[in-house]
Amino acid sequence: MKTSNLKILGITLARGGSKSIPQKNIKLIGGKPLIAYTISEALKSKYITRYIVSTDSQEIMKVSQKYGAEVPFLRPKEFATDTASSADAIKHAVMFVEKEEGIKYDFIIELMCTNPLKTVDDIDDCIDKLINTKADSVIAVHKLEDHHPIRIKKIVDDRIVDFCLLEIPETRRQDLKPDAYIRSGSIYATKRDELILHNRRYGTKESRPHILPPERAVNVDTEIDFLVAEKLMEENDIV
Repeated sequence: MKTSNLKILGITLARGGSKSIPQKNIKLIGGKPLIAYTISEALKSKYITRYIVSTDSQEIMKVSQKYGAEVPFLRPKEFATDTASSADAIKHAVMFVEKEEGIKYDFIIELMCTNPLKTVDDIDDCIDKLINTKADSVIAVHKLEDHHPIRIKKIVDDRIVDFCLLEIPETRRQDLKPDAYIRSGSIYATKRDELILHNRRYGTKESRPHILPPERAVNVDTEIDFLVAEKLMEENDIV
């Protein structure tokens, strides 16, 4: 499918409040604010028509603009609380931009700033797949190595019980099948109407994966995550 006539909106949510690390989204990593890495890759995309950051913080707004992102509004408080959903904040951003421009977008791409190691190739590959497979959504996932669901247990009457899948004792980790994957966060590429009309970023029968290698799937949420991400950046000459 030709993409030249498609309207594709990229959005990064960057709330000012962070319970784990204060001002996490603009904390320095490798000498730059965390959010700067996502902005940089988003702006390289050959498909994204317009890219914006949605934040409730004046400071994050200034940092985002410094690194080239548009911040056309400050997010209303009701979409920036601890209980507000990402879907609602994304929908608010879409409706704001569509009203401002007087057009309707075709696809919405959420790029999470807490995953600084994703690349423009990851972003554009998700968009490619979303368009060419006619999927409802394409989301970034990565393979579970040490936490396969077969090894997950529950405790019943002080006994260890298989949670959902039977584990054959002494099975080696590498022999656990089928391979298991978990959402990385990072990238959610979605049909506009799936988000706006059905309030879904993923989860339908036509939700497809973009598999990230483990070195690009790091989600920064704690001080340890910052250290891991920075080490990977150094090893890959990103900083």
